Amino acid sequence: VQLQASGGGLVQAGGSLTLSCVDSGRTFTGLTVGWFRQAPGKEREFVGSIRGNRGSTYYADSVKGRFAISRDSAKNTVYLQMHSLEPEDTAVYYCAAASYYYAIRPNEYAYWGQGTQVTVSS
Repeated sequence: VQLQASGGGLVQAGGSLTLSCVDSGRTFTGLTVGWFRQAPGKEREFVGSIRGNRGSTYYADSVKGRFAISRDSAKNTVYLQMHSLEPEDTAVYYCAAASYYYAIRPNEYAYWGQGTQVTVSS
């Protein structure tokens, strides 16, 4: 599994941004793919995940209703669509993959991509 996240950038508050996570090593089949974020001086925070083959999604309360995770298996890509962005969403965003279906903690994820910076200006 070789993950690569991209799509970060600078956006104004209220705007939208879509991040992509590509697995160049294998398909995401059977894996749970999660998105995390880490702001300066803070711990890495779970954002949401898309689980296993069913593709069910699960979100942190802080982003529920604003963020959406989807998967394009043909492209080996998982997306994080972010809407109604707030300055508090500013962080480095990471994608990760886990064998554990219900993984939500960073230590439950074995594979990590490099982060992509998202900055939301007020």
